[in-house]
Amino acid sequence: MEFCPTCGILLQYELPHLGRPARFFCPTCPYVCHIESKVKIKRRQHLVRKEIEPIFSKDDMKNGPTTEATCPNCGFGKAVFQQLQIRSADEPMSTFYWCLNEKCGRQWRED
Repeated sequence: MEFCPTCGILLQYELPHLGRPARFFCPTCPYVCHIESKVKIKRRQHLVRKEIEPIFSKDDMKNGPTTEATCPNCGFGKAVFQQLQIRSADEPMSTFYWCLNEKCGRQWRED
């Protein structure tokens, strides 16, 4: 977004027309800024993705509240759960479960 240096209004974009280059212009004052046809990139910066850290650590899962929920993967009858409000306030909380079976450890959620 570009703003007019004279009056501070948001500049509007105008396409090239009949040999005139593309330009930004101010709708309230006579300011015009012509845009070059070829824009050169002076510096490229490669972005590095960060490793996603879990919200709840393994210790949080082991020490969390348990409930009698059946794991859909192994059928074990106990799980640790956490409830989070991930949608708008008028929607119910989402419940996240972690199976307490050491061989399974599956995670699932119910909305």
